[in-house]
Amino acid sequence: MKFAKYTFLLSAIYGLAVLLPNYFLELKTGPDNPPLAHPEFFYGFIGLACVFQVMFLVISSDPAKYRPLTIVAVLEKLSFGIPAAILCAAGRLDGPFFLGGMIDLFLAAFFAISFVLTGRTQRS
Repeated sequence: MKFAKYTFLLSAIYGLAVLLPNYFLELKTGPDNPPLAHPEFFYGFIGLACVFQVMFLVISSDPAKYRPLTIVAVLEKLSFGIPAAILCAAGRLDGPFFLGGMIDLFLAAFFAISFVLTGRTQRS
């Protein structure tokens, strides 16, 4: 149970540390990456991603109770990790974004392990 608790807690802290500064980087990020130049997409993405970090904090408070949300957490991580791998393979993604995607795939695996471990705890 501690594995799941700390996995989600550390993931949330990491996610918020990476995401929140982006609220102040629109002008730097937008012109360098034209698809992100639309403020509604830029802020919508950051806001939604931050909401998921809050969900990870909720899960970390009681992983067994919030076990079903772990499946949603895995999907959230795969939704960036898989496209990042595909885009990198196609030569369409820079290194830092690829690294972020690989971190998400790593966390997806840890979330899946957490799902399995909390299921074992509930059956005991």
